[in-house]
Amino acid sequence: GIVSQDGVVLAVNKKVKSKLIVPSSIEKIFKIDEHLATASSGLVADARRLVDVARTQAQVNKVNYHEPISVTGLAKYIGDLEQMYTQSGGIRPFGISLIIGGVSDGECKLYETDPSGALVEYKATSIGYGREKTLNLFEEKYTDDISLDDAIDLAVEGIYVATDSKISDDDNIEIAIIDKDTEKFRKLDEESINERVEKLLERKEEEKREAEEKAKKEAEEKEAEEKAK
Repeated sequence: GIVSQDGVVLAVNKKVKSKLIVPSSIEKIFKIDEHLATASSGLVADARRLVDVARTQAQVNKVNYHEPISVTGLAKYIGDLEQMYTQSGGIRPFGISLIIGGVSDGECKLYETDPSGALVEYKATSIGYGREKTLNLFEEKYTDDISLDDAIDLAVEGIYVATDSKISDDDNIEIAIIDKDTEKFRKLDEESINERVEKLLERKEEEKREAEEKAKKEAEEKEAEEKAK
């Protein structure tokens, strides 16, 4: 998940392991309300349960207070619920981490929760496989004034490094954005995502060629220097 100047980006890799599985049946990005969504990593059944609770709480807030629930308010509610499930015998904690993102009162917000109920706000974060590699990339390339378009490309690159460069336009990457101006959730279509993946792979191939040429040139220069001695 990434916060940009113009909205919030959520991106996931569905990691479909069999050609017999229908990719659209695997859901990892869930719409909570018009201005709010979550991405999950872990037990999908647990994610569905927490998403149902979050959706209900969002509607309860509308009925009681006549306004959409804030991103911070919902994140705290889910964090408190997860923490409660760590305190009692006979029940198990939720086996799921969530990135909760959205737009409230013109501000883009992004939170991460884990099974302990810990809650942290981020400008950019990652959960699941390859988290540390993705966070290192975000540390290097994220800026406070990043545009929505660049944030989408950075999210795709985050999946690229998390999977050890093993992505292609055949992978089932899912991307959703919550636009700051409209405060509306929408998912990018498959064609748009594939174009971004192809563009990234072309850039990485070019960077690889440039690195190889540079290494070759440096080796030749070193060899020439040794001969001159």
